[in-house]
Amino acid sequence: MAEGSEEEKDVSNNLHERRMIQPGSLEDPKVIKLKEVLVEWINKTLKVEHIVVRSLEEDLYDGLVLHHLLRRLAKVELHVEEIALSYDAQIRKLDLILTALNQTLKVDVDMAKWSVKLIHSRDLLATLHLLVAMATQFQPNLGLPANVTVEVIQCEKCPIDELFMLEAHKIETAVLHFVNKTLASLELSVMDLDKQFADGVILLLLIGQLEGFFIPLCEFFLCPVSSSEMLHNVTLALDLLVDRGFPVQFVDPQVADTFNLKRPQMKEKWRLISS
Repeated sequence: MAEGSEEEKDVSNNLHERRMIQPGSLEDPKVIKLKEVLVEWINKTLKVEHIVVRSLEEDLYDGLVLHHLLRRLAKVELHVEEIALSYDAQIRKLDLILTALNQTLKVDVDMAKWSVKLIHSRDLLATLHLLVAMATQFQPNLGLPANVTVEVIQCEKCPIDELFMLEAHKIETAVLHFVNKTLASLELSVMDLDKQFADGVILLLLIGQLEGFFIPLCEFFLCPVSSSEMLHNVTLALDLLVDRGFPVQFVDPQVADTFNLKRPQMKEKWRLISS
């Protein structure tokens, strides 16, 4: 696939890697159509195996669907476990599958616009790259929509600044995507930012994942039941950020909705967490 412009990428012919997809692009009719065509193609291909895909991000990351596609389309048999439950097992399985797919597609691993890490972290851009390459190889008459472009947030600009220029509901969607992508390896998901961040548990786990360290379970309350336990967790999270050089003096741990997206200083708080 050829490179596109600096600001956008042609999904069906020339995608451009960026750090974060602009949430508004996901509502583009052509992007929606591309996803629909790919989902329909996968389900039709794997119908005899009774496999149904509904979400490209959520249903392909563990390797099961890709394994079946590889076997059915390329007639490649791999000796891998059918269902990989643990993080390590899923990574090993994906590595074998993507190695075989790259060989089949004649794509050099250094040139591929997808990787084990990206696919497993539910990166939609990488997943689209891979599926478009597979569809082009195995079913060139599929009829993928032409000139599909995906706008992305530029790396040289602060993603948080651009994020908070969006409409309110798009901000929450983008933040949820960021949080769930970061926590994917822990097999955790967040549906309600206000409620699930209030007790400090998700915040602590998020900090640990982003900063690359493990917080001993004895240091915080994994299932807090009282306000004092929740306050302990949030205070610990803020202390960890201070220890790592983040100025979080403006964050009051006693405010239960301290990470509510509607609060005036929300942009500064998320800038700290995601930096």
